[in-house]
Amino acid sequence: MALDTRADRRPSFAGLLWGSTVGKKTVMAVSGLIMLLYLVVHMIGNLKIFFGAAEFNHYAHWLRIVGEPFMHREWTLWLVRVVLVAAVVAHATSAYQLSRRDIKARPSNYVHKKARSSYATRTMRWGGIILGLFLVWHLLDLTTGTVHSGGFRSGRPYQNVVDTFSTWYGNVIYLVAMLALGLHIRHGFWSAAQTLGVGSRARERLLKTLAHVLALVLTVGFISVPVAVMTGVVS
Repeated sequence: MALDTRADRRPSFAGLLWGSTVGKKTVMAVSGLIMLLYLVVHMIGNLKIFFGAAEFNHYAHWLRIVGEPFMHREWTLWLVRVVLVAAVVAHATSAYQLSRRDIKARPSNYVHKKARSSYATRTMRWGGIILGLFLVWHLLDLTTGTVHSGGFRSGRPYQNVVDTFSTWYGNVIYLVAMLALGLHIRHGFWSAAQTLGVGSRARERLLKTLAHVLALVLTVGFISVPVAVMTGVVS
């Protein structure tokens, strides 16, 4: 007769970590910082559009050959994509599960039926949804060209960007998403610092200032591109 040894199995450290609230918050913080690092690099790359089509297109081409000849063409780019997808999935999953736990932990006998949540919490939740939808649109627009206006041209990222921001809806979608991104970073950076144990009473002002600066710089940096196209600075 076979014995059931499932009861004797000890859960792995990774399983215990993921199953705990602290573990989920840690996963959300680390994945958020990975995405933040990417956003800083991505913004700097986007600003190359101000140096003209040749410079911007050359930068886009370089992204596909970086690491050669050690890395095959586009391997480095795909490696970055895989890490980013993993970070996005981990961030969204942990955020959703933490939100569900928070709802279940609330007492059911509220005097007011409407759930109480702070401004920061509501901003993070709705901002995350907006950014998730924007990410899908952004990839379909400038990576695959599926929803691109004006005729998507492979290998011509400069013209593709100009085409997108020559439409009113392209600008509206992008501007709303970047404003949501700024608010998300402002609240998220401080929260991540607290989760990872970096935050303290002595560092509170410094970290909050850094969160505001990062949010402002990234928002302005990303928004500057569609504004430049709308005003004719980039055409």
